[in-house]
Amino acid sequence: MIIDVYSATGTKKGTAELPAKLFEAPVNTGLLHQAVMLQQGNRRAAIAHAKTRSEVVGSTRKLYAQKGTGRARRGSIRSPLMRGGNKAFGPRNVANFSKEMPKSMRHAALFGSLSLQAKRGAILGLENYPSTIKTKEAFALLTKLPVEIGRHILIVLPGKHPALTLSTRNIPNVKAILAQYLNPEDVLRARTIIFLVDALKKAEDVFTVKHKKEKQPAVEDATEEKKKKQRKQKEQKSADATAKPKKTTRVSKAKKASSPSVSSDSSASSSK
Repeated sequence: MIIDVYSATGTKKGTAELPAKLFEAPVNTGLLHQAVMLQQGNRRAAIAHAKTRSEVVGSTRKLYAQKGTGRARRGSIRSPLMRGGNKAFGPRNVANFSKEMPKSMRHAALFGSLSLQAKRGAILGLENYPSTIKTKEAFALLTKLPVEIGRHILIVLPGKHPALTLSTRNIPNVKAILAQYLNPEDVLRARTIIFLVDALKKAEDVFTVKHKKEKQPAVEDATEEKKKKQRKQKEQKSADATAKPKKTTRVSKAKKASSPSVSSDSSASSSK
């Protein structure tokens, strides 16, 4: 898919080809909805809070006897049925609205949203932008581009660009975002998406190329020293095993004690 590329003055400069992996992916509307709900839920803060029965200020005594009055059974005045009591099953400020989604599904949702916007023809290219910080110049550039002023416009940057970010910050419904922070909610909300030419390559590298961690080369000297130490230890163990004397049979104390008595008996018999 090919898009038009414009210069910083608003004139058409040429064309650029969109990466097929990002802008020609299948569109799953159910997955897009799920991804947007994920973002909004993770951003949501629990503000509403209703007091429980134990938090309401009031007495805990029973209002009247259980039987004999002919009226309905009543407990304390803090009951949710009573005026001024607590709210039964009310909202709490400890509610957790965060959700989770696998990385493959999040990427599929992002690729689907980009492909949907590409099919609508809502993607433009911008060659570059000067380093001057002027909101007036940024607004003049947008008026020259084929965009609807007042609608949501998303500008995708390859890296930090203070001039463009600060120049468009005060323009209503215009948002500048880094390529690595692309998300389905911002992409689907935008009526027009303006990619800097370098941002296309950056987005492709971030979301499609699998970066493998380079293994650090092992230090040969350290490994050789370890091997030498292991060899010396083995040689020393083998030398110690060969140098050990053979085990001699030891005579038990009982045998030693019995042997002189036997000899004395024999001498006595001979003297007789």
